[in-house]
Amino acid sequence: MSAHTTTPSTSPSPSEPYVVALAPDVHAFVQPDGGWCLNNAGFLGDARASLLVDTAATERRARLLRAAVLSQGLPLPRTIVSTHHHGDHTYGNGVFAPEALVVGHDNCRAEQIAAGHQLHLIWPQTDFGAVEVTPPSLTYSERLTLHVGGLEVRVLHPGPAHTTGDSIVHVPERGVVFTGDLVFQGGTPFLPMGSLTGSLRALDLLRSLDAPTVVPGHGPVTDPSAYDATERYLRWVGELAREGYAKGETPLETARAADLGEFAAWRESERLVANLHRAYAESSGLPEGSPLDPATVFADMAAMNGGVPVACHA
Repeated sequence: MSAHTTTPSTSPSPSEPYVVALAPDVHAFVQPDGGWCLNNAGFLGDARASLLVDTAATERRARLLRAAVLSQGLPLPRTIVSTHHHGDHTYGNGVFAPEALVVGHDNCRAEQIAAGHQLHLIWPQTDFGAVEVTPPSLTYSERLTLHVGGLEVRVLHPGPAHTTGDSIVHVPERGVVFTGDLVFQGGTPFLPMGSLTGSLRALDLLRSLDAPTVVPGHGPVTDPSAYDATERYLRWVGELAREGYAKGETPLETARAADLGEFAAWRESERLVANLHRAYAESSGLPEGSPLDPATVFADMAAMNGGVPVACHA
C-alpha cells in the first residue's frame, strides 16, 4: 500500500485530522487516533465533480473536511455516500447539504431517521455544533454504481454486519476500498447493531474485491491484513460467547473473565461486552440484526470501564 500524507491547511495537533493521497484523485480524511467519534472519511474526483465517503461527528470537524476537499483543488461534493447511519459518520452531512445528494442503503436511511440526534443523548457534554440529521435521499438495496470525475465507484451492501445498513465503497480502478466500520484498524470492532456472523461474511466480500489499499472506518489507512486481524477477533468473540452462554454467564461476566491476549492493545476494549451481547443473541437463535437494548449495552460497557462512561473524543 502506497500513500502520500498531506496535512490540512492548518498544522494539526495529534488529534486533528490529516489527508492521505491514496491514489490519483482519491484521498482519505483520517482522524487520529480513531477512538469513539473519531471516524475516517474519504473524497475523490477531479475539477469537474467530487464525492464524499462519510462526513464527521461535529460541525467543526465536518468543516475541516470541507476545507480539506477544497485544499486538494476539488469542487465541493455533489454526492455523499454514507457507509452507515452512526452519527460520527453522518452528523456532518448537513454541512454539505442541500448541494450534495446523500446516498446510502435502504436500512441506513431508516436507521438514521430512527436514531436522530442519538449521539447527543450518549455524550451530552460534547459540542456537536449545528447538526441537522440528513439521511440518504437516494437509497439502494444490494449494489449501486456511481461515476464521478471519470472514476467508477461501486457501492455494495454486505448484509447485516456493523449495522443492518452498511455500505462498502470500492474504487476498482484505483485499488482502494472504504470499509466503513466493518474494519477498525487498531481498534475493537463494534457489533451490537449488526451481526457477528454477518461481519465474517462481510470480510469475505472485502477480500474478494482484492483492493490493496484499505481505508477503515477508524484508525490509519491499512491493507488487507486488517481483515485477518478482524476475523481472528470475531472468531474469538464467537467462541467466548458459546462458552459463556452454555455456562449461563451474562455477557458482562464473560467479558470480565476474558483474557484479551493479542487484542489487549486495541482501543475501546470495553466493546467486548457489547459484542458478546450480539453473539449471545445469535447463540439464542435471534435473527441477525435483531434490536438489542442500547441502554443495557452501554451500561455494561461503562461497567467494563470501572464505572467511567465511554467518552466521545470529537
